[in-house]
Amino acid sequence: MSDTRRRVKVYTLNEDRQWDDRGTGHVSSTFVERLRGISLLVRAESDGSLLLESKISPNTAYQKQQDTLIVWSEADNYDLALSFQEKAGCDEIWERICQVQGKDPALDITQDPIDESEEDHFEEIPETSHLVELPPCELGRLEEIADLVTSVLSSPIRREKLALALMSEGYIKKLLGLFRVCEDLDNREGLHHLYEVVRGVLFLNKAALFEVMFSDDCIMDVVGCLEYDPALVQPKRHREFLTKTAKFKEVIPITDSELRQKIHQTYRVQYIQDIILPTPSVFEENFLSTLTSFIFFNKVEIVSMLQEDEKFLTEVFAQLTDEATDDSKRRELVNFVKEFCAFSQTLQPQNRDAFFKTLANLGILPALEIVMGMNDLQVRAAATDIFSYLVEFSPSMVREFVMQEPQQTDDDVLLINVVIKQMICDSDPELGGAVQLMGLLRTLIDPENMLASTNKTEKTEFLSFFYKYCMHVLTAPLLANTAHDKTTKDQQDGSTKINPVCPGALRFMRRIIGLKDEYYNRYIIKGNLFEPVINALLDNGTRYNLLNSAIIELFEFIKVEDIKSLIAHIVDNFYKALEPIEYVQTFKGLKGRYEQEKDRQSQRLNRYRRDARSLDEDEEMWFNDDEDDEDGESTEKRMEDDFSDSYGKFMETKKGKLHWQKYPEEPFLFFVDCNFISIFISAGAANGANGANNGKAAPSLVVGLVDYPDDEDEEDDEEEEDQSPRKRPRLSS
Repeated sequence: MSDTRRRVKVYTLNEDRQWDDRGTGHVSSTFVERLRGISLLVRAESDGSLLLESKISPNTAYQKQQDTLIVWSEADNYDLALSFQEKAGCDEIWERICQVQGKDPALDITQDPIDESEEDHFEEIPETSHLVELPPCELGRLEEIADLVTSVLSSPIRREKLALALMSEGYIKKLLGLFRVCEDLDNREGLHHLYEVVRGVLFLNKAALFEVMFSDDCIMDVVGCLEYDPALVQPKRHREFLTKTAKFKEVIPITDSELRQKIHQTYRVQYIQDIILPTPSVFEENFLSTLTSFIFFNKVEIVSMLQEDEKFLTEVFAQLTDEATDDSKRRELVNFVKEFCAFSQTLQPQNRDAFFKTLANLGILPALEIVMGMNDLQVRAAATDIFSYLVEFSPSMVREFVMQEPQQTDDDVLLINVVIKQMICDSDPELGGAVQLMGLLRTLIDPENMLASTNKTEKTEFLSFFYKYCMHVLTAPLLANTAHDKTTKDQQDGSTKINPVCPGALRFMRRIIGLKDEYYNRYIIKGNLFEPVINALLDNGTRYNLLNSAIIELFEFIKVEDIKSLIAHIVDNFYKALEPIEYVQTFKGLKGRYEQEKDRQSQRLNRYRRDARSLDEDEEMWFNDDEDDEDGESTEKRMEDDFSDSYGKFMETKKGKLHWQKYPEEPFLFFVDCNFISIFISAGAANGANGANNGKAAPSLVVGLVDYPDDEDEEDDEEEEDQSPRKRPRLSS
């Protein structure tokens, strides 16, 4: 099994007509009893599992391409390919296939599917007429040649015979010689015929013909023929674009001539397929499948050859990270790495793994730190695409790198902080780059994305790192929109309002509470974060608006979901100020929940005193229903232990009002999701565009979820606001 001649890659063609890698293994041909015939078997080189088991059917059309490929179809829309490491191995298996089918190994295809219209007459074709008779390759016969080529496209058998004739007589190069003559003579009629001929030859879908047509000495003449479409008044200038406009830039000189030739060929063939050839009709859609395969396997070979050239890649990354490299050179290097990563998607999984590990070892991530911070928008966009490939390949690899950065760099230039800043300051009005970076950031910090890691401490270590070194950067736009003191105008108007709540900040708090996570609830309690919310509610007076509705809905959610720790905190510290609010039953409901919980605790204590040695069924049911933390302690117990000394500090009385307290200097831990990040993007984009924050909070449409009995009087109330607004009592000691 160590024989490299039989080493192959297995590919299948998907619904999008793209080749999918199925693995690498070693191929053999042997009799399989279950299939009752000689079959092709491929066993994976990694674990010996069976990658392919395919009986060599007498009626299956096998095709050999590019000396190292064997392609065939086993069923409708199910194409298979074996890509051999060595030509000798491909020849051995090809001879075996031809032996089973009784075919000549000298042919590149064993047979073609037979149309129903030809099936009845197939046996009548004399064996000696195995080739189509081609007219002499002369200027006066071009119309006849064009008619012949276009006429055979509807017949698989005649297509095969024409392909054999074109190959056996060296006809392609003769036709291209006539093209040069016609162009010199400006013979438009002849050039139009040659367009039809070359287009028809491409639609023969034969790899052997492609090898000739796409060789260095032929491909530009092929492109030239395709410029003279009879449907156009003036010919296209494809050759001028390929030779003058499209410049091949060697960021690092490529010394391997074979690699250079393969790169040029792939670019030009891709151009022919994407730009020159018209979109194929339904009848023609399968005519270019071999051309697609030709491009695909060329890309695989290019990536493999570049990856094996260690000197080349080392020089690329050395210049990419060198501070002396000028911006234009670095731009070319970044674009090269981007294309290199795009080509790598053609590799099979294990080879792609090795590819990205090679890039990591060469320093791709430190290089991205540099280029993502550049002012050049094209460079940043290319760097973002590269970063996307890396994150999609292995989030853990990126996390491991960024956790090592604080040891050698400042917080401001950490890779993730650079990503966050680019996301926040995206100048695109559509926020295209910001949305892309947002998705990548979410992938990196999503705890669910870390569960499958072999490193069980990754989740704890990375999230701790993120909260310590990156969270302040991520939250900066939100804090910038809420931290500005807006009391100047209020003081001029004689208003007593302080610390208005930004709708974005209120939505953020609502989302955190919606998680119903006791860890975050304890932090909210410890920081006394309900104080500014309740102050905003009281300052809002009798006004019935979005702010009022959003705050009421927040407390209604806490009541309905029976979040015990928050209910206890709100009632113990704020109920006196909230008690006069009677137009909704929310706060009385919170008080009721609070009293019910106190009664349950009292009953529990009494039962425990009656019999401290055993638990009855009611007690067990109570414990089962209670919401315990992960370590087994109840919410109430943990709250008592963690914050018993803090409750007395929550209330500060100054002129009968609550004031903001200084938050503890510790990281603010919370859950992050796409909607949350989008708040920062919107705020940050505005800051980036204006150059500085103007102190105005972005508007937010918060939909009220609580019905009020006086909905219909809303407009009247608003008209009366400015005249004599009623103030609810502020909290007092």
